Amino acid sequence: MTPDRRPLSADLARIAVFAALVIVLGTVMVPLPSGVPITGQTLGVMLAGLVLGARRAPLSILLVLALAAIGLPVLAGGRGGLGSFVGPTAGYMLGWVAGAVVIGLIAHSGRFTWWRAATATLIGGILVVYLFGIPVQAAVTGVPLDLTALSTIAFLPGDLIKATLATVLAVALRRAYPRAFPKAVGARAAAGAAGTGAVAAQ
Repeated sequence: MTPDRRPLSADLARIAVFAALVIVLGTVMVPLPSGVPITGQTLGVMLAGLVLGARRAPLSILLVLALAAIGLPVLAGGRGGLGSFVGPTAGYMLGWVAGAVVIGLIAHSGRFTWWRAATATLIGGILVVYLFGIPVQAAVTGVPLDLTALSTIAFLPGDLIKATLATVLAVALRRAYPRAFPKAVGARAAAGAAGTGAVAAQ
């Protein structure tokens, strides 16, 4: 057993907490004419990826989307229902799941540092989400892809602020409560090798 294994109940609780955080951050919303609002939910996605890692973070996002699918008003602006998954924001929500995975992979690929966390949020929390969201938004709205991509400039300043805030909060939490974070890949491998060596020595 690796040292970063936690009881299933603890994992489920952490997944639920970050799902709730994403939902609460949906109350922070600035509507835009494009039909895709500026929301605080991507901050929740970034934090989930940084804190929970690549395995658990997407589960928290999938929980939010599952609640939305059954009609609960958990998305920005109190939206919910299957209609949310065929609108202009559908690709961005799919991007949340992929982005959370990428953030977790980058942030925990080695020792958790501020620059690794910042890189993770920029790539996973912004670039990956845009790569999923922009094509779907263009297809749903009928606006050419290049013009849709250009319109996302309105999101960029806010997303950069959220990436900075997520990095600062995650680094502070890491220092205050490191047990909340999964162990880095290198640390797990070293622990596994040490355990194997100890067994072989017996």
